[in-house]
Amino acid sequence: MFLSFLKIGCLLLGGGYVIVPLLRSELIEKNNWINEEDIVNFYALGQCVPGIIAINTTLFVGYKLRGKTGALAAFFGLILPPFLAIIFLASILIKLAQNVIANDIFWGVNVAIIILLFLTVKEVWKNSIVDKFTFFIFLGILLMSIFGISPSISIVLSAISGILYKKITKPNKADEISGGGE
Repeated sequence: MFLSFLKIGCLLLGGGYVIVPLLRSELIEKNNWINEEDIVNFYALGQCVPGIIAINTTLFVGYKLRGKTGALAAFFGLILPPFLAIIFLASILIKLAQNVIANDIFWGVNVAIIILLFLTVKEVWKNSIVDKFTFFIFLGILLMSIFGISPSISIVLSAISGILYKKITKPNKADEISGGGE
């Protein structure tokens, strides 16, 4: 698991928003460890808790796969490459910023990040907007962001809406077991 997250850490340029396609490739397509719904759920949770999205998501995935040990292995695998790169690059950062070839490389990486962001949106959309209600939530949050309403308020209202919707549309488990109280 450590090596899989080490690979992801080497490729994770652009922050937490590009982790979904990398997780999908490494954890679903190559290793078949989790499913797409898990990735989207862990990614959503990673955004909702304080901290870095990529690390939060990685901790949730690692914990699901191997508990606390898995969370630590995934965490250290993910952060080792950027940690080493920062230590290495810090000494040459000023010269690197003035280097034309390095600037061209960074420009190319920025283009790749746009594609990875698009793939993340596509993946999250496919697993999140699944019916009229979730599309309604999407439109509501989109309008809230257009009108400058705090993302925190959007998250809280979405959570409350989801809870209320599930309470209204799904029967209580106690009712299902007893046959609805008939």
